[in-house]
Amino acid sequence: MSDGDLFKLYSQRILGLAAAIPHLGSLPAPRGEGRKRAPLCGSVVSAQVVARDGRITEFAQDVRACALGQASAAVLGSAVIGCNLAELERGRDELAAMLRAEGPVPGAPFAGYDALLPARAFPNRHESILLAFEAVIAALRAAAD
Repeated sequence: MSDGDLFKLYSQRILGLAAAIPHLGSLPAPRGEGRKRAPLCGSVVSAQVVARDGRITEFAQDVRACALGQASAAVLGSAVIGCNLAELERGRDELAAMLRAEGPVPGAPFAGYDALLPARAFPNRHESILLAFEAVIAALRAAAD
């Protein structure tokens, strides 16, 4: 990886997102929790939710990840309130396709993932980027049980 590649990957926008992750912490009474880990890099994202009628009404996350995983958690955290399981699964699938260069940037409300387009060239980082989605999907499924 050249210095130029790293510069493109760790842009000011990605670093800015990583520094401003919304909904950090925990909920006083979560209805569902999910925790996902990327074995390759050790990144971990945990999510807690409260849902009403299948839609997230409260959300908290704990993010122990690289700057890319943190940026992903920031984008998702800014869009997750009001989402249902189908919307989250669609967003995750669209993000995975974008990272594999098999699809465009995810649609609304996840269009902020355009910041992570440079990560396409780094498949070893894709799992960390997807962790936030995986954790919140697991939490919402747990809330439905």
